[in-house]
Amino acid sequence: MKPLRKEDIRQEVFDLYDKYAHNKLQRREFIEKLSLYAVGGVTVASLMSFLMPNYKDTLLVPPDDPELDSGFISYNSPKGGGEIRGLLSKPKAISEKLGGIVVVHENRGLNPYVEDTARRAALAGFITLAPDALSPLGGYPGNDDEGRAMQRQRDRNEMLEDFIAAYEYLKGREECNGKIGVVGFCFGGWISNMMAVRIPDLAAAVPFYGSQPKEDIDKINAPLMLQYAGLDERVNAGWPDYEKALKAAGKEYQAFVYPDVNHGFHNTSTPRYDEAAAELAWKRTIEFFKKHLS
Repeated sequence: MKPLRKEDIRQEVFDLYDKYAHNKLQRREFIEKLSLYAVGGVTVASLMSFLMPNYKDTLLVPPDDPELDSGFISYNSPKGGGEIRGLLSKPKAISEKLGGIVVVHENRGLNPYVEDTARRAALAGFITLAPDALSPLGGYPGNDDEGRAMQRQRDRNEMLEDFIAAYEYLKGREECNGKIGVVGFCFGGWISNMMAVRIPDLAAAVPFYGSQPKEDIDKINAPLMLQYAGLDERVNAGWPDYEKALKAAGKEYQAFVYPDVNHGFHNTSTPRYDEAAAELAWKRTIEFFKKHLS
């Protein structure tokens, strides 16, 4: 049997995976519905294998990149989960103080893709902190299915406090110039939006396909760059009201909708990844941070 290709998969399969990845379908129900698309020599097992994350072969920055100083630290989140573990990364060659970026994971803890993204941002000239909101439960367990189950055990507003505490930690680092931004994906996109609401001095926020805040939008001071996937009907449904509120409050924002790509298009580890859209979105993100965090 020939290896599956992204082009061979119907959009309904990606929609099913999105529901499964966001706890709208239990695993058994997901597999049952997936079986409807196991035709023409394609098995359920091959579809499952194709859809699941492949971290081993998709990292863009080696964990031991010689240009980076990258390792795990712990910081205190008194209003959140207590002691939180996170990956702190920065360029080895530092000639001046750097802007800081909090990098926020999806709904499954600090997996290798998000660690990789934090290292990419550090290589671009920032000090980055990627916290693991699963720290109070023992940390990311090594696979996304268990990570999702663990993250459901935590209150999302308490997790928000963990990322606000990460902002405070970065701001206090000697290597940091005090200008802190945030970038987040999915759940992390919601966190990024909410940090903009909650932190008056946040310097910039880039939510990728993140749910939108429903109130206190007038409190946002940070410039926003909002990244959306064209096929992501679930998240995009909240964008018109959010944009209306941002306009009414006179807030600074840019919004980009990348056509014909799925939720998670920036995540290199799954077939939802779209290289062209992901690279363009990331280029825009880094340029935005260079403008506002320098």
